[in-house]
Amino acid sequence: EAPAEEPAAAAPVAGKSILFWSTETQPERVAKTREILDAFTAKSGINVEIVPVDEGQLPQLLTASAAANTLPDVMFFPLDYAIGWAEQGILDTEIAKEVIDSLDPSTFGAGGLAMVAYEDGYAAVPSDGWGQLLIYRTDMFEKAGLEVPDSYDKIKAAAEALNDPANNIFGITAANDVAVFTQQTFEHIALANNCQMVDDSGAVVIDSPECIAAINFYNDLETNYSPAGQQDVASTRATFFAGQAGMIIWSPFILDEMCGLRDNAFPTCPECADDPAFLAKNTGFVPTFIGPDSAEPAQYGQFSNMGISATADKEAAKQFLDFWFNEGYLDWLSVSPEGKLPMRSGTPEEPTKFIDGWKTLETGVDRKAQLGSCYGDDVINTIIEGVAGMDRWGFKQGQGALVQAVYQALPVPRLLNDVLNGASTPEEAAADMKAEIEELQSSMQ
Repeated sequence: EAPAEEPAAAAPVAGKSILFWSTETQPERVAKTREILDAFTAKSGINVEIVPVDEGQLPQLLTASAAANTLPDVMFFPLDYAIGWAEQGILDTEIAKEVIDSLDPSTFGAGGLAMVAYEDGYAAVPSDGWGQLLIYRTDMFEKAGLEVPDSYDKIKAAAEALNDPANNIFGITAANDVAVFTQQTFEHIALANNCQMVDDSGAVVIDSPECIAAINFYNDLETNYSPAGQQDVASTRATFFAGQAGMIIWSPFILDEMCGLRDNAFPTCPECADDPAFLAKNTGFVPTFIGPDSAEPAQYGQFSNMGISATADKEAAKQFLDFWFNEGYLDWLSVSPEGKLPMRSGTPEEPTKFIDGWKTLETGVDRKAQLGSCYGDDVINTIIEGVAGMDRWGFKQGQGALVQAVYQALPVPRLLNDVLNGASTPEEAAADMKAEIEELQSSMQ
């Protein structure tokens, strides 16, 4: 195994060129990426051509590129595709392992590595991501004498105590429309109760008692302690920002908005008129929570990876990734700090280097500020520590390709809606989910 210093110390290779695909397509993010690539070229002599690729078109474009033998050397892409592409031979899993070994696996979050593990290697190298959060109003909780909502029981107790629909205050707001955000929200609740979509053999087990209990819990919260009607990304945030909910399940992309740094998503609570950061000061965060049937708390995580293709210029790609995860890493995370938590916490010599650096990065759209200045170190540490506990359905069981299909067809949010509408029971919905996911599974074989 190569020592950590070797790739970094490699001599510049003049005139070499590699192709890099990235799903970060916003112009300012592309510009920031180019700065990192230019710095790498100046150091190594290797040119990097960047092609921004829309995430929704990525699978089709990559399949076409593989067929035409024009794969990029290196790709930045979401977790959802990692295992499927390794199975299809698109990704070089041995080189990914060499990179992780040379950087030192102990510098990466164990949860991230577990989800990209493939045979004896890794499908790709975890770069950055976010973990979903249960967010709660600390002022409301203190006033009502409630505990931190880190379990099903405490979440339910808080939802019940704070719910006051006559005064337009609800215990919790969480997504329920037939969309990916509802899938993510429910998956967080399900994982917390050890409800898995598949077992280690790949059999669909979403009709388990743990899953039925998770559906019951979700249905109870949505039906009895939430605003009526369809709730989505925008409406859940609007309810919480108006001061009308005690809790919300959302991604950390809410962090800069709650600080009042983005004009088109601005806190509107009565107290926010005098103090736009009122919610930020009176909000707590629970990354992992636990259900009655689980031994471990869980958090839903979504992260992206750097993958090396099977046809890559391997030495040049390895040098590029070594630069990316060292000199270029904080510059990359600064592209969108609230959604790019470091999957690599530091170096063997400085184990918290990138976590400490991340805390100082500025975020925001219309105004900029460090997240630490809005929320304080304790909150930021809580959010960052959640990265280690990130989980997802299907990936640790090697079923990444099935997960991808489930996210495209969305049987889970659709069948949850049947429960919310009273058209089926949690038991019936779980049986229907199992049947539909098994159908997706057999259509892939």
